[in-house]
Amino acid sequence: MTQPVRIPADVDREDRVLANLTARQLAILAVTGLVLYGGWTLTRAAVPLALFLVVAIPIGVGAAVLALGQRDGVSLDRLLLAAVRQRLQPRRRVAAPEGVRAAPSWLAGQAETEVSPAALRLPAEGVTEAGVIDLGTDGVAVVAVASTVNFALRTPGEQEALVAGFGRYLHSISAPVQVLIRAERLDLSRQIGELREAAAGLAHPRLEAAAREHAAYLDQLSRTTDLLRRQVLLVLREPLRAPGPADGLGGPAPLARLRARRARAVEVSDSARRSAETRLVRRLAEASELLAPAGITVTPLEAGQATAVLATACNPDSLLAPSADLAGADEVITTAPGRDWEGGEL
Repeated sequence: MTQPVRIPADVDREDRVLANLTARQLAILAVTGLVLYGGWTLTRAAVPLALFLVVAIPIGVGAAVLALGQRDGVSLDRLLLAAVRQRLQPRRRVAAPEGVRAAPSWLAGQAETEVSPAALRLPAEGVTEAGVIDLGTDGVAVVAVASTVNFALRTPGEQEALVAGFGRYLHSISAPVQVLIRAERLDLSRQIGELREAAAGLAHPRLEAAAREHAAYLDQLSRTTDLLRRQVLLVLREPLRAPGPADGLGGPAPLARLRARRARAVEVSDSARRSAETRLVRRLAEASELLAPAGITVTPLEAGQATAVLATACNPDSLLAPSADLAGADEVITTAPGRDWEGGEL
C-alpha cells in the first residue's frame, strides 16, 4: 500500500543534501576548504600558521557568506555571478536587429575613444496582429487580462467553490503559465478633462457644480498622491515543437529537455509556428472556459495592448496605459489628420 508523501508549499525550493545545505552551498564550502587545505599543505614549511590564517580566514568567511547569505530570496553567489555577467556585457545597447554597423571613416578616430554600442536583444521579437508575442526560438506567448473576485466577502461554501474552480484549472495546465499581478501608476488626466468638458452640458447648475468639484478633487488627488492600480495578467507560452514524453512528476524527461536545447538552434518552419499559435489559442480558450465558473473573465490583449504591456514592463514608471495605441517598429509616425506640427488647425 502506498504511503502519502508531504510536499512542501515552496516547490521551487532546492533540495537539502546535508546539514540543511543545498548541493550548491556544499560545493562552494567544500571547494573553498580544499583550496585552503591545499594551500596550507604546500606553504606550511615556509609560512607561519599565524600569517596563513590572516589570509585564509577572510577567504573562508567570504565563501561562507556567499554560500549561506541571501538577499530577496536569492543566494549571494548567484547575485555575484549576475553582477559579474552584467559588468562584462556592453554598457550601451541600441535597437539594431541587423547588427551594429561600423562607424564611418570620418568618425573612426572619435569612435575609438567612445564606448562602442552593441545590438539590443530582447526576448520578444515581435507581436502579431492577433496579439501573439513572438519569442523566437523559445516559442510564442499570449497575454490576457483576468478579472478579479472578492474572496473575503463570500460565504464558506462560495469560497470552496471558487477554490475548486481554480483548482480545476491548475490541474489542467500542461504547459508554462504565468499569473502576473502588477501595480502601475494611474493617470487620471483624461478622465478629469472629459469630466470638465461634460460638466457644461449638464441639465442643472448643481449637477455642473458637482461635476466640476469632483474634477477638482480628482486633480488634487492625482497631484498629492501616487495613484496605483493593480492588474492581473495571465501569460501563456507555447514552444514551437510539441512537448516530449513526461517523467514521473509530469514534467519533460531529461532526454527531452536535452533535445529541446539542441533544437533551439535549428530554424523552425512557418507551419510549426502556426501550429504553436493554434495550440496557444486553444489553451487560452480552455482557460477562459475553466475560470468562467469562478467568476473570472479572461480577455486576450490585442496587438497594441500587448505591445504597451511589454513597453511598460521595460519602463515600469511610465504613465503609458496598456490600452494606448503604439506604432510598430516599421510604421511611419505622422501627425493627426487636420493638424499641423504646431498643433493648430490646417
